[in-house]
Amino acid sequence: MKPVLPISVLALSGLATSGLVLSPPHQTAHAQEQITLGVYSARHYNTDKELYREFERQNPGITIKVLEAKDKVLLKRLESEGDNSPADVLVLVDAARLVKASKLGLFRPSVSPTLQRLVPANLRDPQGKWYALTRRARVPIVNPDIVDPASIKSYADLASPALKGKLCLRNRKSPYNQSLVADQIILRGEAATAKWIRGMANNVSQEFFPKDTPQVQAVGKGKCGVAVVNTYYVGRMLAGRKGEANKALAEKVKVVFPNPTHVNVSGAGVTASSDNPQAALKLIEFLASPNAGKGYAAANLEYPVKGFGNNPILRSWGTFKADGVSVEQLGAKNKQAQQLMKDNGWK
Repeated sequence: MKPVLPISVLALSGLATSGLVLSPPHQTAHAQEQITLGVYSARHYNTDKELYREFERQNPGITIKVLEAKDKVLLKRLESEGDNSPADVLVLVDAARLVKASKLGLFRPSVSPTLQRLVPANLRDPQGKWYALTRRARVPIVNPDIVDPASIKSYADLASPALKGKLCLRNRKSPYNQSLVADQIILRGEAATAKWIRGMANNVSQEFFPKDTPQVQAVGKGKCGVAVVNTYYVGRMLAGRKGEANKALAEKVKVVFPNPTHVNVSGAGVTASSDNPQAALKLIEFLASPNAGKGYAAANLEYPVKGFGNNPILRSWGTFKADGVSVEQLGAKNKQAQQLMKDNGWK
C-alpha cells in the first residue's frame, strides 16, 4: 500500500519542502475498506476544499487528502516519487503545464463519456490525459481616462503606435503571457506575431511587471493606460479580497474582451501512478459537473468550461467569443513562444 498524506490539506511553498515524509495510515480492517484519494493541486482556495468535502459526503467510502503547491513543485515531486507517489489526481493551471505533465508521463489516459460531454474538445487532451475544469481569459484592461476602450478591438491593437508610453506588460517569464503568444502564433503565424511583440515592446515605457495584480493597480492609478491580465485578478480586487484601497483602484479599470478572446485553463487528470484510477476519474467528473464546476470556477472568479457563470462581477463585464484554439496546441507552441518573446524585446 502506498503512503497517504497524513492531513487533509498540506501546502508546500517550494522545493525545499518536497522531501516531506508521508506516513502510512493506521492499519485497521475499517481503514483497509476505505479508498483514500491523493490530490496534488496547484490551486489553493477554500471553496475547492468545500467541494472535496461534498464529494466525500456523496461517496462515503472515499476520503480525499490534498497537497497544495506551485505547479513546478508538484511536477518535480511527482517525477521524483515515480510509481510510489500517493497522488491519484493532479490539478494544474495553464496549458503549458498540463501539456508538460503529459509529456513527462505523469498522467494516464482516462476515457470518460461524462467528461467528453461536459468538457469541449478543445479544452481536453485528445487521449483523455487531462480535462479543463475552469477557463481563464487573458485580456486588455484600460484606464478610460487615458485610453479609449473602443480603440482596442483585438490583441493586434496593443501594438498600435497610439499606445506608445501607455502600455504595461508582465514579463516574459509568465506562463500566461507565453500561452497568449502561443495563441497568436497559431492564429496569425510566427512572422506576424514577432512583429506584434516588437510593436508592443516599443509601446512599453517602464519596467516589465512580475505579476498581474501590480498591473491592475498601475492602470487604476493612471501609471499605465492599458495592460494585459487574467480577468480574475481584477475580479478579486473588485470583490474586496485585496482590501478597500485595491477595490477602489479596480473600479477605475475597464475590462476589454478582444474579438476573439484568448482562453487558458486550469485542469486535472488521473496520475499514471494512481492505485485508484476509477475513483480518481469520478472525482474529476464531479469537479467538471455543472454545479460543482461553477463552484470550482467561482472560487477564483474564473469562468466555467461552458457559459459564463452567475457571478455578478463577471456578468458586469459582458460575454466574450473564445478563439477556439485548443489547450494542447497552446502547450505545444510554448517553447516557440518563449523564444519569440526573447528575440523580439519582451523582457
